[in-house]
Amino acid sequence: MEATMAGISQLTPTHSTPAPDPEPDPVGFAEVSRVVVAAAADLVTGVQRAVVGPANVRTARDNAWDAMLADQARNQARIDLTREVAMLVRRSRVSAG
Repeated sequence: MEATMAGISQLTPTHSTPAPDPEPDPVGFAEVSRVVVAAAADLVTGVQRAVVGPANVRTARDNAWDAMLADQARNQARIDLTREVAMLVRRSRVSAG
């Protein structure tokens, strides 16, 4: 029995180290990603304020307003073009008829 116990004690390690986790913790990764993105956004906002001044910083409301004005301008250009084409078609029918 002594020989068996001696053999077992030689096979079992005296200290154990945890095996490395093959996959990173997704919660920790997401948290770090959020922190990095937030820091980058703060940096960009700070640079924008320094370059253009605090009164001229673009906001989501400003961007939405500009997009709405651009949509209105495109719609008006489309209406004007349709009107011009209709007048050209009318003139060609009158001159042909």
